[in-house]
Formats: sequence, C-alpha cells, structure tokens
Amino acid sequence: MGVMDEVAQLDRFFVQQKFRPGVNVYRISTVADGGGPGRPLVHVRQRRLKIRERIDFFADEAQREPVLRLQARKVFEFRGRSDVVLPSGEVIGSLQKVFGASLLRSSWRLLDASGYVVATAQESSLFMAVLRRMWGFVPLLNNVPFFLPFHFDIAIDDQTVGRYRRLWALRDRYELDLSGDVQRRIDRRVALAFTIALDALQDR
Repeated sequence: MGVMDEVAQLDRFFVQQKFRPGVNVYRISTVADGGGPGRPLVHVRQRRLKIRERIDFFADEAQREPVLRLQARKVFEFRGRSDVVLPSGEVIGSLQKVFGASLLRSSWRLLDASGYVVATAQESSLFMAVLRRMWGFVPLLNNVPFFLPFHFDIAIDDQTVGRYRRLWALRDRYELDLSGDVQRRIDRRVALAFTIALDALQDR
C-alpha cells in the first residue's frame, strides 16, 4: 500500500515545521496514541521567494519520490486559489483563501476537482483573529512572530466536522482532526495539502 493510500484512510495528521535555510520544510505524521507525532507519512518542501507558489510533497525524506504538489494557478493568483496535483498532473482538488471574509477572520474553501466547495475553514476565535491582526501594529512587537496558538474549525454544510489546532511550541506544530467527517467527503489528500497551506500560505 502506497503512502497516499494510507493517507486516504486516516482522520488525524500531525504537522511539524523543521528549520532549513532558504526553504520551508515540514514533516506530516500520524498522531500517536498519547498525542504528538507518530509515524512519518510525508515530507514537504516549499521554496521561498518563488514568483509562482509551489509546495512539493514526498514519500521519503530524501525527496526522491513525489506524491503530491500544491501550486498556485497563476503567477499572480489574486483569488488565492491553489490546485492539489498528483505526480501524473491530475488535479484532485483546490484550496482557496476567501479574502473578503479573511479581513476579520481567516477563511478558506476546500474544493473538489470540479470546483465544487466541499468544506470551509475559519479561525475558531474572533478575539484571537483580531489580536493577530493588531499584533503587527504594536511598537516593538511588529517584528516578533505571533506566538499564541490559534485554531480553525472545518465545516461541511455549516456542520463542524473537524479542527486544525496550532500547538504550543518553539517551532510550528499543528494537528488536524477530521474524525467528524464520517462520510469522508473531504479528500484526505486535499486535507494533507491544507495542513501545510494554513502555515505556508496563511499570510499570502
């Protein structure tokens, strides 16, 4: 069974960002029984300062076996939409940041291959969302990364089915739980890409 076949059967993912100069590197794992990272699933690389955003997912840490790609549709993608693409070139879904709603609370759409909105995601706390936006305007704090955890609720037809939590840590660590999506309407491969987009593309 390939790693993407295994991903398709999971509901929970643990994401860790690792420091590398000139590139954002992440590792996505299963969630251990007691919480925290379990067995590694996918290794992710995002090159910084690219005109057309692209994030690559690999089955191995040496990055020899590509399994997925998240790529902006255009060089300047004003709609904030990125496609989730298999190595064959097949587009299996898209992610779109909703800029109007995101002025107050960051909001996203998860779409299927035909462009239909399958699920939405929004910052859980209005207070935390406003605080994050004010942070950059406070003298002496505007150059300090916002360190307080913030979370997203994921919904299908206005029914919450999952949550994306940022955890307390020096480096970015997240956990995605889609246990409420019992009908598995959200493609877990698209969800995998979403776990990275919420960190790597959040401020785009």
